[in-house]
Amino acid sequence: MKIVITQNITLDGRIEMLDDWFDPATETPDLTEETRRQTEGEELLLLGRQTFTDFRGYWPHQSGETADMVNGAAKGVITSTLTDPEWDTATILGDDPVAVARELREQPGGHACVTGSIQVSHALTRADLVDEYRLFVYPAWQGRGRSLFPEGEAPPQLEQVRHVAFSGGVTFLALRPSSRP
Repeated sequence: MKIVITQNITLDGRIEMLDDWFDPATETPDLTEETRRQTEGEELLLLGRQTFTDFRGYWPHQSGETADMVNGAAKGVITSTLTDPEWDTATILGDDPVAVARELREQPGGHACVTGSIQVSHALTRADLVDEYRLFVYPAWQGRGRSLFPEGEAPPQLEQVRHVAFSGGVTFLALRPSSRP
């Protein structure tokens, strides 16, 4: 199984949403179609505790295609504090993102997708366990907040795999570390 990090990101590389630049309720139809296309190979939505609790508090109360995709997806939670995910498609996987990712990479199948979950994303990047980065770049400049790659550390060398521009101004970039085939 491949490990994929999918993030919504600003032009200045921020994935921590401190301003109102991202709202899943305003997704354009072509962006929703891309989201659907990407989830086809997804075996597992891999989330840290904070992102998971945010998702659990939001998505079950939404309707529409994106909500159906998120609510129906198998979810794995990396946490040391939760014992019951309280969401029928979720499982607690443990508290070590690197160990969880290494175990998942040994399994056959499509991919495990990390979204949000900044601490998990940073841990997997540091451990060189990310097979692909999928970035939805929003035409916004936040100027603060945590970024895609850990602060003060050199990011991996990346190669573009695919790019798409959407009608609402969002651009999608798929990148893989140069060290990956």
